[in-house]
Amino acid sequence: MFDIKWIRENPETFDKLLALRGLEPKSESLIALDEARRAHVAELQAAQEKRNVASKEIGKSKASGDEAAAQKAIEEVAKLKGFLQSGEEEERKLTNALNDALAEIPNLPHEDVPQGADEADNVLLHTDGEKPVFAFKPKEHFELGEAMGTMNFETAAKLSGSRFVLLSGELARMERALGQYMVDLHTGQHGYVEVSPPLLVRDEALFGTGQLPKFSEDLFKASEDHWMIPTAEVPLTNIVAGEIVGEATLPRRYTALTYCFRSEAGSAGRDTRGMLRQHQFSKCELVSVTDEENSLQELERMLGCAEAVLKGLGLHYRVVTLCTGDMGFSARKTYDIEVWLPGQNAYREISSCSVCGDFQARRMNARYRKEGEKQLNFVHTLNGSGVAVGRALIAVMENYQNEDGTITVPDVLQPYMGGATTIGGAES
Repeated sequence: MFDIKWIRENPETFDKLLALRGLEPKSESLIALDEARRAHVAELQAAQEKRNVASKEIGKSKASGDEAAAQKAIEEVAKLKGFLQSGEEEERKLTNALNDALAEIPNLPHEDVPQGADEADNVLLHTDGEKPVFAFKPKEHFELGEAMGTMNFETAAKLSGSRFVLLSGELARMERALGQYMVDLHTGQHGYVEVSPPLLVRDEALFGTGQLPKFSEDLFKASEDHWMIPTAEVPLTNIVAGEIVGEATLPRRYTALTYCFRSEAGSAGRDTRGMLRQHQFSKCELVSVTDEENSLQELERMLGCAEAVLKGLGLHYRVVTLCTGDMGFSARKTYDIEVWLPGQNAYREISSCSVCGDFQARRMNARYRKEGEKQLNFVHTLNGSGVAVGRALIAVMENYQNEDGTITVPDVLQPYMGGATTIGGAES
């Protein structure tokens, strides 16, 4: 969400940054909407002043016995009252038109974000670890899971349709183990506060983080008043919605392990095999609320926290900086972590870490007061996956697979797996 005053003062800069997002100039149309609203407000103010003058004239005329003048003033007040009543409704319409137009515009990219049209223009930041070497042709996760008998897509489809999976036995336990490992790491070593949030949220929460109104087709609506969360970013970020927080309480860092629900409306025909792209999946989310001065530094810290999950699991990955054309709606700058999947012979996204500046805070009206100052400032918000649990399961299965179809359990997961060092095989 943007400050129309800033757009009025910086129209060329605003349009230039929108162009980096591949969008047409919008400052002129937005300023025109604001001009119409301001002109109408000026008319209302002038009418209110006339009404006040006419109201006083009624009393004066009656006191002097000039009934004709009093009646004229009464008629003038009635006329102005009608105009003001209809004018207030028109003001609401003009204000809503401006706010709706502003709400549809994505965040502006940070100055150091690489320019580009799509993922092909993303820039490699660094890599970590080495690709595993196999003495056999590595299989994809769904081949391994189906052979183990603990990854069932047919039964899930019978229950719920496509893009669902039913995990059982050792794979169900490993998925749970991965999520517990992530939350324990982020709370125990990285200073995040664990939260168990609602999975159903109202329109205002999704508006605050930028999913509504533009991306309703990507969501699942549960009832007239509630939506299923597409990510725990929504409830975690909205913890500070409408609040004025003290500077001393910042940064606030939250983590949550939840199920997430997405319609995958734009992914028809993509990743139809396996569990890479599901309607329901679990994810460990990281959210930070900071002041303006420290938000970019917090992004680097958050990235490190997400990377620590993959380092602990011994997985090879790379980090890329998303270009202007590939960033999400609310982001100013985003890093993607892409884990290596030997079964696919490809890197796949397993985490995105983004700084949103005050974009979401303006939509949520989330502010803070600096020590010793009266002025209020909007907080800065960040979010990231720490990490996607289902994709971490895929990565562990493919990177730790053995020729006999078993899967070696990474050291950090063994305490969560009852000490097991392998899963699968004849006993699966």
